[in-house]
Amino acid sequence: MSVMVGSVTESLAPQTLNDSTINETTRDAERVRVASTLSVLVGLFQVGLGLIHFGFLVTYLSEPLVRGYTTAAAVQVFVSQLKYVFGLHLSSHSGPLSLIYTVLEVCRKLPQSKVSTVVTAAVAGVVLLVVKLLNDKLRRQLPMPIPGELLMLIGATGISYGMGLKHIFGVDVVGNISAGLVPPVAPNTQLFSKLVGSAFTIAVVGFAIAISLGKIFALRHGYRVDSNQELVALGLSNLIGGIFQCFPVSCSMSRSLVQESTGGNSQVAGAISSLFILLIIVKLGELFRDLPKAVLAAIIIVNLKGMLRQLSDVCSFWKANQADLLIWLVTFAATILLNLDLGLMVSVVFSLLLVVVRTQMPHYSILGQVPDTDIYRDVAEYSEAKEVPGVKVFRSSATVYFANADFYSDALKQRCGVDVDFLISQKKKLLKKREQLKLKQLQKEKKLQKQAASSKGASVSINVNTSLEDMRSNNVEDCKVSPGDKMEDATANGQEDSKAPDGSTLKALGLPQPDFHSLILDLGALSFVDTVCLKSLKNIFHDFRDIEVEVYMAACHSPVVSQLEAGHFFDASITKKHLFASVHDAVTFALQHPRPVPDSPVSVTRL
Repeated sequence: MSVMVGSVTESLAPQTLNDSTINETTRDAERVRVASTLSVLVGLFQVGLGLIHFGFLVTYLSEPLVRGYTTAAAVQVFVSQLKYVFGLHLSSHSGPLSLIYTVLEVCRKLPQSKVSTVVTAAVAGVVLLVVKLLNDKLRRQLPMPIPGELLMLIGATGISYGMGLKHIFGVDVVGNISAGLVPPVAPNTQLFSKLVGSAFTIAVVGFAIAISLGKIFALRHGYRVDSNQELVALGLSNLIGGIFQCFPVSCSMSRSLVQESTGGNSQVAGAISSLFILLIIVKLGELFRDLPKAVLAAIIIVNLKGMLRQLSDVCSFWKANQADLLIWLVTFAATILLNLDLGLMVSVVFSLLLVVVRTQMPHYSILGQVPDTDIYRDVAEYSEAKEVPGVKVFRSSATVYFANADFYSDALKQRCGVDVDFLISQKKKLLKKREQLKLKQLQKEKKLQKQAASSKGASVSINVNTSLEDMRSNNVEDCKVSPGDKMEDATANGQEDSKAPDGSTLKALGLPQPDFHSLILDLGALSFVDTVCLKSLKNIFHDFRDIEVEVYMAACHSPVVSQLEAGHFFDASITKKHLFASVHDAVTFALQHPRPVPDSPVSVTRL
């Protein structure tokens, strides 16, 4: 948060203007005004987002994401303290890869480290670790934990003042701390237009940091965090603080860990800490001007060990769930490389994309019946489950929607053991050839009829002298023959028409038939349907009916049925008679009626 606020103040109140150095007092006053105005704007955003229940964002912050994010934030804090541990003066870096640039600069300037500063930080860190070990070992004997951090601050300040660490050894100290509260000042509304983008980003990142740490501590101590209440509280803190010339704040990882490690886990601890801060600001701040910065850095680094231990999540997630491990690694890497704002955005987007990808590859299974029960299980996983002869039951472990509808259809055709598309294409080819043969036969018959008519006309012209009696006798014979010929033709045509439907079956066409007559789709996993799902289900009905397999649907939830009705899924060919309350009802019906659905009612439970 400090780095993000600092980058904004430096851009709006730079060190130099038109190649001329600005007075330091004037520059600092302008930066304070920018920071306080930014705090007010951040507070307004957070309060507004809390009132409109923007806290739903927490829903998309999974535990692996939060742990990866807070671990990366701990690394960021650790790196930010290195300059105080080694007594280095580093350039200010912001934006993507700023952490990498900082680490490289620290490595490059390590030869310039101050030995006195390093020794001070090392001694403070070791002493603090010893105190924490004593607290752990003597937890039951001690009435309250030893306040190691407080004793360290008092002791380090006294030693620094007595030994003159700053003047003799060159150890950097906190310096003068101005005492007293500043009067409230109205924010500069003219800066709102320049700060609105940065304010929104800082508001979201500050909330993400606070809620991430809140969820970590909530899991440790067994309580629940109200995300919207956190937003409003954080926003009011920034809004009121900005009026008193504070800069935007969020949950402090280091101070929260210090407070938790000393046993403070309630609002009373926060209230007492606030009173002490107020007391220091008003009067006692000047007493800590000789406190070495290296000691503060050592306190922060020692208390980061709890967060840095989360690096071991890599091993635990590798054993438990590799998809969660991927979220953790991407979140950690993105936050380290891109900083907290962009890192949070990338990690949330990646987490949601991973959910989509995982729904695209669900578990598909063919179900079999457990003997003497109405229970159906995956035949590949349950040895006792056996497929019902003549019936295929197909199930998907995820809902069917636009992102996986094609995968669902392909998996269905593959698991059924029948090349549906090949059978349909071969059937269409054979039927097309039969139609072409019929057409050629009809054309040939018409040609023969024309030839017969022309030859008959020629014979009439040649036998012009035929007697009238012969002509009459021929006409009589023709009259006697014509009705019979017409009846035979009509009978033959009728027989051809009656044979036409049977001639289009797979068996009549010489194509292999499926070893099942009914397909049941277990749709119990569907939570919703979209237009792509509706079209996919209709195509499944049409395709399997083309290969003489009837399709049924089972175990649909009521909201899904309502959506099917609203999407005009049911029509003359697909009715609610194809819909059953359970898989067992559908199997029972399919065994009783191995042909297309009759119009008569049946004694099974339908939806």
